Amino acid sequence: MDLAPHSVLDTIGNTALLTLRRVVPSNGARISLKLESQNPTGSMKDRIALAMIDAPERDGRLKPGGAVVEYTGGSTGVSLALVCAVKQHPLHLVSSDAFSKEKLDHMRLLGARLTIVPSENGKQTEKLTRDMIREAHRIAEETGAYITAQMENTDQLHAYTKMGDEIWRQTEGRIDAFVQSVGTSASLRGISATLRGHDARVRVVGVEPAESAVLSGGPSGAHKIDGIGAGYVVPLWHDRIADELERVSTDDARAMAFRLAAEEGLFCGTSTGANVTAALRVAERLGPDAHIVTIMCDTGMKYLKSYARTLDAA
Repeated sequence: MDLAPHSVLDTIGNTALLTLRRVVPSNGARISLKLESQNPTGSMKDRIALAMIDAPERDGRLKPGGAVVEYTGGSTGVSLALVCAVKQHPLHLVSSDAFSKEKLDHMRLLGARLTIVPSENGKQTEKLTRDMIREAHRIAEETGAYITAQMENTDQLHAYTKMGDEIWRQTEGRIDAFVQSVGTSASLRGISATLRGHDARVRVVGVEPAESAVLSGGPSGAHKIDGIGAGYVVPLWHDRIADELERVSTDDARAMAFRLAAEEGLFCGTSTGANVTAALRVAERLGPDAHIVTIMCDTGMKYLKSYARTLDAA
């Protein structure tokens, strides 16, 4: 039987689950990371990009060769560029200079057309998010392209149901808490619903930037954790998704990302740093027998230039 993939899209998913060995809680609890950096573009967003294109192709919303539009902080755009390149859909992405140049370059190299919305001093804010969304919808209306609209797209939840089942199998049902940062909220929503379907006792913890902790009642603000913290309560969010929310600052998220590289050999983005920072806090609360699972959302290669500038300035 030939098990070789037919295209690069067949290599999406079924990523490894790795237990941390050095960046660990002082009480001996266990923290495991789902290594989404193993996906083709190095990001968990490959899963949702495929789901957001497959579903409308099946039901006729997206015709063969039809154009696609999306607004993106980076990783979703890169993933959509990959999927659309393979499936031959012209892609127009709306992004910003607030996000890593590596991601923007990657989108272009995969054939996407880009519109860049200027930011305020490279910061992610509610205004920037809304400006990008508005521009993407304008382009879709003018051109007749299909807009995937990740902030409100429920097709992507199927991808995270599958990811939740992977986590359940890999832990053999031994999981006490799941921790994940909130962007569109689709990953936390889809994975947590799946895990709770297996065991209602699994504790779910959402992570948001301390500088813009709107889900936990804080004011909207500016931060530099790529891919999370839209600055407002996003459409896919509802309060029953998480049992609790953790606030992690940009500085703490970046510091943890650097620790994971130096101590575990895991080169990741700042959202992963935020995840692990929050997971360590949760582990200390749950005790030494607990097993906490979180996500390595993407590879640090997407942030290499900005990381280098931080190191040079130190």
